[in-house]
Amino acid sequence: MDLEGKKNLKEMRETMEEKLYSRNWKRYGFDLNPFVSFGTAIIVVALVIYAIVANFEWFGLSPADETLANLRLAITERFDWLFILITNFFILLAIFLAFSRLGRVRLGGMQSKPEFSNFAWYSMLLSAGMGIGLMFWAVGEPLNHFNTPGPIYEGASSSVQAMSQTFLHWGLHPWAIYAVMGLSLAFFAYNKKLPLSLRSIFYPVFKDRVFGRLGDVIDLIAVLATLFGLATSLGLGVQQINSGLGHLIGIPVAPWVQVVLIAVITAIATISIISGIDKGVRILSGANMRMAFVFMIAILLLGPTFFIFRLFASSLGSYLNDFLGSALYLSLESGEGRDWQGAWTIFYLAWWVSWSPFVGMFIARVSRGRTVREFIIAVLLIPSLISFIWLSVFGGTAFSVNEATNGALYATVTDNLPVALFELIDMLNIQLFQGIIVVLLSVLATIIIIFFFITSSDSGSIVINAITSGGKTKTKARQRVFWAVIEGLIAAILILIGGERALQTLQDAVIMTGLPFVILLLFMSIILLVSLSMSYQRQQHKRDVRKLETLIAHTDITYHHEEGSLEEQEEQEQQNKNK
Repeated sequence: MDLEGKKNLKEMRETMEEKLYSRNWKRYGFDLNPFVSFGTAIIVVALVIYAIVANFEWFGLSPADETLANLRLAITERFDWLFILITNFFILLAIFLAFSRLGRVRLGGMQSKPEFSNFAWYSMLLSAGMGIGLMFWAVGEPLNHFNTPGPIYEGASSSVQAMSQTFLHWGLHPWAIYAVMGLSLAFFAYNKKLPLSLRSIFYPVFKDRVFGRLGDVIDLIAVLATLFGLATSLGLGVQQINSGLGHLIGIPVAPWVQVVLIAVITAIATISIISGIDKGVRILSGANMRMAFVFMIAILLLGPTFFIFRLFASSLGSYLNDFLGSALYLSLESGEGRDWQGAWTIFYLAWWVSWSPFVGMFIARVSRGRTVREFIIAVLLIPSLISFIWLSVFGGTAFSVNEATNGALYATVTDNLPVALFELIDMLNIQLFQGIIVVLLSVLATIIIIFFFITSSDSGSIVINAITSGGKTKTKARQRVFWAVIEGLIAAILILIGGERALQTLQDAVIMTGLPFVILLLFMSIILLVSLSMSYQRQQHKRDVRKLETLIAHTDITYHHEEGSLEEQEEQEQQNKNK
């Protein structure tokens, strides 16, 4: 494309962006797309009203938790195949993009440079993508699979089978989903100069219609999926914080306490939110990664160290060896196999899909200047490996402690899952200063969970704020605080709806919102593949032109040098003749 064409294209896109931003509602310090923002607010308010009204029998409505449970059952029975096939396709696509020629495409253009160091970048990836979940499930899930194994990775020993099944849920699948989403957002924002919003990914298909009502609907679906996915993580986190504080200082473990904790921690998180991504999120993520590393090493040394190393190696080998058969497993008949997959695999896949707009946009926000290959390897492989190590340390320790206590830890998992991590710490066989070490580790675990809650709330508010403002990354702090409050409100609503079965209600809600979004993700991935191919051809053309210009310049210099040398030689010969 010539310079004039590029100028016209840039002016056209700036006009479209201005048209999009001109539709925003700008009052009281807010700058919001009215359809996306108010549509989200109406749906959230309607959920609150329904949750309250459904508790009164004289309205004739089913309780909200029963309605969510029925929806979840319908989705897992009829659409489990959709989640399985599409998410496995994302893994294949991510691997192809990383190791094909398209991996050379740089996000932001050929001259773009990374904004953050590698350590800060990896820390933010892990804090946003897995933090609360890994703390919550690292003890409970391996023990569950050990005592009630699923229909995959059969033939291995009980502990290896349990860890392989856990790896399947926390390994390549979630990070492939995040990679596809994050790469799509980053590419269209930095290379195509479009707003950092999900609607921009559909620009090659729908053109300027993405800046109208069609784009509003896409962003509305993304906001709802993000809010419920984020609320699920915050709900899990606050349940574990409540259990930790109850374990340490004896406060009651109850839904009303968890709602108070959500309010308090969200208020604390506003400090980080106001500080912005370059200070608040980056600093907290780095600090939390260091604390989490210290915590993991402590458990590794205090637990069955050599057993953990063996378990990690055997489980990783089992996971990879039977990956295709287990990743594509679908029960052909109703029964225990399908129930297990619905309760575990489909829940996780739906959670990762719902979580993907949040994690994907956050990853995109911090990944300018990376090549596609660097991006995929960092997002897909490194976090997966770190998750495997973390799960092996806590899962292996849980197996050992459970055996030593004759199943007491598993009894805790089945009775009160959020407190399982703290019970594990209590049951460790520590020879010296046991009381002090147990208290220190419990305090450290609680602080890590609180920090993960804050970084998730902070990052989520930044992402939702960007989507609801039409892709703007710079808005007033009060707007980001507003969305952090909404996130906490939804988490509190789901906990109050669920009551004693709040964990199941959180899972039901995330599966419900994950279904429509997994279909959107499929279309996004296809658009990304086509657009990246075209961008590679343009960047490769630029590289070839530069090489040719360099070669011509070098040839020209050599020619003039040789020409000058020839003239000097003739002049010298003439002087010799004259002599």
